[in-house]
Amino acid sequence: MKVKKFGQRMVDDPSEANDELKEMASAKGVNLPTEVSAKDKILKERLSKLNGLSFDKAYMESRVKDHQKDVVDFGHESSAGADTQVKQFAAKTLPTLKDHLKEADGLAPNAKTSPTDGTSE
Repeated sequence: MKVKKFGQRMVDDPSEANDELKEMASAKGVNLPTEVSAKDKILKERLSKLNGLSFDKAYMESRVKDHQKDVVDFGHESSAGADTQVKQFAAKTLPTLKDHLKEADGLAPNAKTSPTDGTSE
């Protein structure tokens, strides 16, 4: 159940930040991707074939890897970025990303024993 709750958080949390990013990109004349990346399509396909503990483990491992990269990227941008508005956005978003990473990292090892079917906490 914890993995399922984390997954729902990954749906709910980014909406405000994504809206802010879209607005900022639009104001700067930057076009954001409108489709899922090839890498994410492959991950979705792989995850769609899994269930139970194997899904939980693969999903949590992917979230840890992605959040590790995001924390590094946002940390770099927040300290060394050239655009003040983007730096501020990165700095504001970084604590949430770190929180997500901490939670994902804590759940990843437990995915071996914490199915999403509601039989665990």
